[in-house]
Amino acid sequence: MAAVGGAREIVVIGGGTAGVRLAQRLAATAPAGTVNLTLLGEEPHAPYNRVLLAEVLAGRYGPEVIALPPVPGGERRGVRAVGIDRADRLVRCADGGVVPYDRLILATGSNPVLPPLRGLRRPDHDGLPEGVHAFRTMDDCLALSAAVRPGTRAVVIGGGLLGVSAARALAERGAQVVLAQQGEHLMERQLDRPGSRLLRNQLEAWGVEVHTECRVRGLVRTADDTRVAAVELADGFCLDAELTVLACGVRPRTGLARAAGLDVRRGVVVDDELRTSDPSIHAIGDCAEHDERLYGLAGAALEQADVLARLLTVDPSARYTGTRSLTRLTLGALSPEAQPEIPLDLAAFGETTPLPGDDTVQLTDATRGTYRKVVVRGDRLVGGVLLGDLATVGTLARAWEDDVPLPPTTPLLHLLTPDGGS
Repeated sequence: MAAVGGAREIVVIGGGTAGVRLAQRLAATAPAGTVNLTLLGEEPHAPYNRVLLAEVLAGRYGPEVIALPPVPGGERRGVRAVGIDRADRLVRCADGGVVPYDRLILATGSNPVLPPLRGLRRPDHDGLPEGVHAFRTMDDCLALSAAVRPGTRAVVIGGGLLGVSAARALAERGAQVVLAQQGEHLMERQLDRPGSRLLRNQLEAWGVEVHTECRVRGLVRTADDTRVAAVELADGFCLDAELTVLACGVRPRTGLARAAGLDVRRGVVVDDELRTSDPSIHAIGDCAEHDERLYGLAGAALEQADVLARLLTVDPSARYTGTRSLTRLTLGALSPEAQPEIPLDLAAFGETTPLPGDDTVQLTDATRGTYRKVVVRGDRLVGGVLLGDLATVGTLARAWEDDVPLPPTTPLLHLLTPDGGS
């Protein structure tokens, strides 16, 4: 169903990082008059950098500061796609409208995981109870920001990257924060035990009460059943909570793809051309499963968008072969008078837990609160953790991403020196 003049109708569902990056790259690479682009964004806000939501919650940035550059072409906000007609190549929208496509790109992202807790659902089954918030969208962030006050008792459930960021942001707003993590240590996907211990020490120095190996059983409502008043742990202990934040991970949004009959496993299955089981439909970002892997990271979403833009416009041979992504997090001091005054910087990449036969080098400076570790397998750097001092992160990340042999004459300890052994 091509437009007049032969231009292809390319429709992107999703106004997040992946969808916006693809739209920008398509506008930059497509020859004039060859593409008509429509981006459907479910949220009413201008597209924004989701990674920086915690900075908005902390009060460091206004929402406008984290807005992404404008989307070239036909951006439609507040439009929810509800169905895909593959036979007629149409996207059906909740407002009754339809959008034709020649190529359709699913960049639907992910939804927050809502744990199976007693008392989580409202009596009318419509949304979360009062006082309980997810932390995934701008609306979530603005609702939390409006609810928090100095002294507010807040419980954050989940000690991954999102939970740590939310706890830190709420503490900056003056809340009394408890962080409840079911696993053995914080940020288990990125950090090893020593790194996690330093992170925990820093959070506790900022006034966040941290509980690990702590399973939440349910939410306790007020006597009139209007809001949640406490978080109940598996041992029966209750944490008073005026605010409860759910940061229990995310799950790919695959409903549209599944209903359309596309191949869906954990995510929407795509090949090296980021094609789904329907050759006219692609998927990128959090919703896409490539080579049996879900990434859930901004770096992978950007790389997939760049590859797909080239493939659709100037380079039909472009292929996506996977992403080696580095996780970074910066937690600033609570105030200019806070101790320590230096922000806490964190970077983690690759395999941080060594296998038998791997070489491991680590340096810990308890006084400065820094920790550095690399894992080497044979002549390759396979992973690392840097906490508090990222002077070597650039060189280490390049060696890991390029997967090149390490110089045989360079002592492994030099990998952790400021010049990275170069």
